[in-house]
Amino acid sequence: MSRAGPIDPPAIDGQDGIEPGKRLIRVAGDQGLSLAERLANRLHKLAWRTPLHALRLRGRYPLKLLAVPADPIVGDAHAGQAILEGGILHRGEAIALASLDFSNLGVSADFADHIHSFAWLRDLAAAAPRERGAPVAEQLLKQWLAAFGNHVAEPAWRADLWGRRILFWASYAPFILSSGDLVYRSAVLNSLARGARHLDRGADKAPQGPARIAAWCGVVAAGLLIPGGEQRLAHGEAGLGRALAQALYGDGGLANRSPVAQLELIELLSHLRSVYLARRRDVSPLVEDALARAVPALLGVVMGDGALSSWQGGAPVSAERISAAVEASTVRARPLRQARDWGYQRLACGQAVVVIDAAPPPVSRLAQGGCASTLGFEFSDAGQRLIVNCGGGRGGQRLPDALAEALRSTAAHSTLVMADSNSTAIHADGSLGRGVGEVELDRQENDGGSRVEASHDGYVRRFGFVHQRQLALAADGRELRGEDVLLPAGRRRRGAAAHFAVRFHLAPGIEVTQTADGLGALLRVGDGRPWQFRCRGGTLTLEESLWIDPTGQPCPTHQLVIEGQAAAGGSTVSWQFKRAG
Repeated sequence: MSRAGPIDPPAIDGQDGIEPGKRLIRVAGDQGLSLAERLANRLHKLAWRTPLHALRLRGRYPLKLLAVPADPIVGDAHAGQAILEGGILHRGEAIALASLDFSNLGVSADFADHIHSFAWLRDLAAAAPRERGAPVAEQLLKQWLAAFGNHVAEPAWRADLWGRRILFWASYAPFILSSGDLVYRSAVLNSLARGARHLDRGADKAPQGPARIAAWCGVVAAGLLIPGGEQRLAHGEAGLGRALAQALYGDGGLANRSPVAQLELIELLSHLRSVYLARRRDVSPLVEDALARAVPALLGVVMGDGALSSWQGGAPVSAERISAAVEASTVRARPLRQARDWGYQRLACGQAVVVIDAAPPPVSRLAQGGCASTLGFEFSDAGQRLIVNCGGGRGGQRLPDALAEALRSTAAHSTLVMADSNSTAIHADGSLGRGVGEVELDRQENDGGSRVEASHDGYVRRFGFVHQRQLALAADGRELRGEDVLLPAGRRRRGAAAHFAVRFHLAPGIEVTQTADGLGALLRVGDGRPWQFRCRGGTLTLEESLWIDPTGQPCPTHQLVIEGQAAAGGSTVSWQFKRAG
């Protein structure tokens, strides 16, 4: 993906982090891996089966690790207690330890990754001391070694999983290496060394983005923890630098535009940081710089309740997890209010927060499950969400496939939809197609508040209209004004009027009463503070909707919908949310 403008962070206006003025944001035309890249990836994995790769994995294994780094992230004690009781839980899925077969787990890909990465050691340690947890951990690790210790195959030997596994095995060495069985201990350390050699050559073959970063984190950790690792450490830091440069924009946001992935990146780099500290080494500036940029970007998409806003298929991960990740990073920063490259704009006045998606969706090569959400927004007041996007399952419980796909649509976001069509096409195979290629953005700050005006070309090719949206938040946060305009554009001949709908998905628990004139509604939020909604330029209706909560559970709610017909000359819809009293 490429975006117009400099790679380095732009000059900012005062302490607000705002660069006023117009900017054009473009997305590159490449929407997936080329045939040559897919073939190269396939050949790389086929090479795992060859005697040459087996020879590359051979070598001396360490008698011990040079340090046991502390995991800066505390696990889920409830999930850890479930492991002690005979089952692994993860985001709504469960598997009994008695029937667990690493070669054939029979669970979702996300759950399989959780099991193979040994991330569940974090939960086990949160629920039990080493004396209780070690026997369970060692038994599961013996089963993994029996299945994959000498069998190089996916998913267990995927580069990103090995990167994470090295970090977890090292941090929880007391849980997996407390046995007096020297044969078992040697097998664990030998497998760890083989995994590091696997990554030495394979980390750069991992998919660009978080997966490649995780793989290189494993190389760096191995260089720090396995004796004689200075050369590997230098190799790993160079690779990690490349991976971070490819995946992170200058403003600190990930190119896949996922806030949940942003959170996971911060957790991962914080974990790697603890390895440096355990070895009493200066943390690499690469890691410190990435965290220093990534944390403000993450905080920029946090709503007034401290939890994430819902973008790119992500659940609104809880405030507790966000706070824990920021604490682990040791970065103290204010939320980034303008992430032009990452694509999110934050308006914060009084107690109100608005987060806007002001960029094209990520290209398919950089993101799985990307959404057609351009110019959607979320709105909260004093810790209470008012307007939301429907969200998704990433970061929460697994959703049914059909529902997860539906939640990627433009209609699942609080924005304008034309003819029930997505602003960016979503193909049957899950990839993104044509649609939004350019977003023009203009932001202004003054004593009266914050204003963002943005437009996208996602409907030009099919319907001959540019969608322009203006949002203005008053300085006291008590009023949000908006305007959605369909401007004629392109060469398409417009015949019959095209239907449009401006959707505002309401947070659960909001009581809605429509006004008698059919142009407004009264919204009562959880604390009883009412908000008035008014609109003109279309017909207002109230429809059912749903919202995915922080655990990934669908919650029933409603949506305000302004409908109309866009004539050849275009249409304008204006609307307002104003706190009453």
